[in-house]
Amino acid sequence: MTLRVTFVSPALNPALREARFAGDGEGPIDDAGERRARAAASAVPCAGLHLSGPSERCLCTARALGLPVTAEPRLRDWEMGRWRGRRLSDVAAAEPDGIADWLGDPAATPHGGESMLALIGRVGGWLDSLTGVVGAGEAGGRMIAVAEPSVVRAAVVHAVRLPPEAFWRLDVAPLSFTTLTGRSGRWNLSLGAMPPGHGEPSA
Repeated sequence: MTLRVTFVSPALNPALREARFAGDGEGPIDDAGERRARAAASAVPCAGLHLSGPSERCLCTARALGLPVTAEPRLRDWEMGRWRGRRLSDVAAAEPDGIADWLGDPAATPHGGESMLALIGRVGGWLDSLTGVVGAGEAGGRMIAVAEPSVVRAAVVHAVRLPPEAFWRLDVAPLSFTTLTGRSGRWNLSLGAMPPGHGEPSA
């Protein structure tokens, strides 16, 4: 059957604002992020299954959107090893060669964590496993997944068979919607619809 998987990226929190690598301490969304998520709730499409990455900011975003999500471990953020929780600018200053390898080689793991290729494989494996999980009786095969930007990028690269280097060319804004429609091995992509008011400045 045809599936419709809509990814919702999490609202802002301090770690996202400060361009920190993913880590256990990334924390919940901030007050402005929660206000925007609540304002966006009415724009979230109906679905029969609601999942979320296990990070606190994804789960907080899901609650603010009013979604009864179940945490899915395979939707966890990119595992960044010893860079976890550090600012990108600080790592670039301390380990310029490591950052260059990380940006230039999809198989590189200078941080000791997960390579881009491994991330794409993990998320792609989850995406391909969905056939038969989202049943025809569940809102016509529709599901929502609140997921970190890295996970959304990886899903798109896998689904439409882009080269790994295209990962860096995909921008996933906070609270944006990215939808994949189809089934394993054959997906169509709808990019970056944003809920009403997303571009308005916070109070």
